[in-house]
Amino acid sequence: MTGEPATVDAGAVDLLDPYVHATRDLTGRWRWLRRHDPVHWHQAGAAKGFWVVTRHADVLRVVRDSDTFTSMRGNMLGTLLRGRDPGAGRMLVVTDGRFHTGLRSLLVGGFAPRALRPVTHSITRATRELLRRLVERGGGDFVAEVAAQVPLQAICELLGVPEVDRPRVLELTGAAMLGEPADQAGMEARIAQSEILLYYTRLAAARRDAPADDVISLLVAGTVDDRPLTDEEVLLNCYNLVIGGDETARLALAGGLLALATHDEQWVRLMADPALVHSGAEEILRWTTPAAHVGRTVTADTELRGRALSEGDVVTLWMVSANRDEDVFAAPDTFDLARQPNRHLTFGYGPHFCLGAQLAREEIRALLAELRATVRSVEVTGPVRRLPSNFITGLSTLPVALTPR
Repeated sequence: MTGEPATVDAGAVDLLDPYVHATRDLTGRWRWLRRHDPVHWHQAGAAKGFWVVTRHADVLRVVRDSDTFTSMRGNMLGTLLRGRDPGAGRMLVVTDGRFHTGLRSLLVGGFAPRALRPVTHSITRATRELLRRLVERGGGDFVAEVAAQVPLQAICELLGVPEVDRPRVLELTGAAMLGEPADQAGMEARIAQSEILLYYTRLAAARRDAPADDVISLLVAGTVDDRPLTDEEVLLNCYNLVIGGDETARLALAGGLLALATHDEQWVRLMADPALVHSGAEEILRWTTPAAHVGRTVTADTELRGRALSEGDVVTLWMVSANRDEDVFAAPDTFDLARQPNRHLTFGYGPHFCLGAQLAREEIRALLAELRATVRSVEVTGPVRRLPSNFITGLSTLPVALTPR
């Protein structure tokens, strides 16, 4: 025990408020819930209530069972509380069953080792060049100048997005992930989402006329359940891949550098031991956990750790808590680049395991390798700003000074 009183009100923190996640350290709250109320019913104001699942083992049970806990109504808390994701049943991340299996099988080819080989080389080149520029200037905003650029270039290459369009796609991707429905950022997010879909409408049409060696061409030429995908299904899955492929790696890269800058002993270990590039990438993924939660809907009355869940209930799985579960990770609140084993759930598990997991790993490994080669020290030089979101966790700005080797 760490001294948290058993009388702590687990509902005192409004998990619907995105600014709570941006401004408060919730580590103690998650620890209390894991120990005292691991399957917690959360009622926030007039909003529909939802289950909060915080232990690693319980998260695993839910994500493995897509029959009882479906993604078909959405996988984000805000969307689920509003009723339904507009992409449900058509977009990979919010489908289940035969269509999900067929669509995933179609897309896997675009993320196979052979397909990723040239992308991996471009990741290495882009990371080296962007970090070199930042070092030459003495520093800058690592998020804008490195972390936001590398994943975008990788996923856009996979999708066949022309170089000239990539800066605008990055801008739209960032805007699309932020905001709540009632605020200005939420309005901007909806506009950005519409613009992304419009962009891919044009690109998909071009690929139908002239297929290329990219994921969009797989989508427009492929079949699922013995039928071609509709234009809408192609567009939704392009959007899904851009958002997922860019945001996870961007937030992990930025959060990883911040962790290294604020844990001097781990920086020294990384500089001394090249083997830590691989295990360190896994620890950064655990430590940052870019997707704070995923959501599911109960399809039939069931039980989870002694709590009765009813058909239609919204269940949220808090990866930020599961990745700090004391039953799975020794000293979970310690950042340890050599951590082994590291059974983090950052990429999910089971039918919805992230297709781009290997791509994100390559991006983080490239950063760690280039840091070892070119940077002597990192110093945070200004305010670090966090994203106001209850779905993704990470930094919007990270001003740093880099001392070259």
